[in-house]
Amino acid sequence: MANYAESATSVGVVGAGVMGEALIAALIRFGISPTEILFAEKRQVRAEELVARYAITHTTLASVVCASSVILLVVKPQDMQAVLNEIKAHLNPKTLVISFAAGKKIDYISSHLGTANPIIRVMPNTATLVGQGAAAVSLGIGVSSEQREFTLGFLNSAGKAIEVGEDLQDAVTATSGSGPAYFFAFVEAMVEGATALGLTHEDATALTVQTIVGAAILLNESGDSATTLREKVTSPNGTTAAALASFRKSNLDQIVATAMTAARDRSQELA
Repeated sequence: MANYAESATSVGVVGAGVMGEALIAALIRFGISPTEILFAEKRQVRAEELVARYAITHTTLASVVCASSVILLVVKPQDMQAVLNEIKAHLNPKTLVISFAAGKKIDYISSHLGTANPIIRVMPNTATLVGQGAAAVSLGIGVSSEQREFTLGFLNSAGKAIEVGEDLQDAVTATSGSGPAYFFAFVEAMVEGATALGLTHEDATALTVQTIVGAAILLNESGDSATTLREKVTSPNGTTAAALASFRKSNLDQIVATAMTAARDRSQELA
């Protein structure tokens, strides 16, 4: 991992939006020198912000691709084909291409590049922005063990990364990729419920956020499963039991499963 990172001429980032910036921060946290990070970004004001913030180099897309032994494609799925068509003429055949575009398969990327470059597909999520992301990595043909360890290493510096078969990437999208939005929607509902019961919006928000954060830390650090923790805080015929009974009556499990299936299906449509 370290050897591969040290041998890399440069790491290039194509697309410097919110996720692109999070990955730049992860690379630096992992130990890549800012002087070795190049990025391409069409918005000049945005590019100037990132140069000032991270001391990295902004240059043209062709220059990024030519100079980098690792390329991070952080573009929207609908923009992927155009980007691949633009970079393929400048791509070194040994350059590792890492895609962060939802739904776009390794075969799709390879066929549009028309090369035999090693390709890794990654599904990250927005918590990468605060160093607590969840990412799943799938390897294409020809990816070396050093390239695999490098990719997992810098992603783990921004949270937690696992490796899965590419056939599971749509399930990952429905779980961790879209998952933060499910959480935010639940928080919104809790805040609305609390204000309906009489709390101010400010107090309802403060209590809800801290409750969720505390519960997540407890789940992560206690060693207990979610089922065990739920059982521990649920007294027979108590207030929590009444709330959970209402969830069951409303078929919460089925609501969540249906939503995740819809996310999975949309991911497949984007392929």
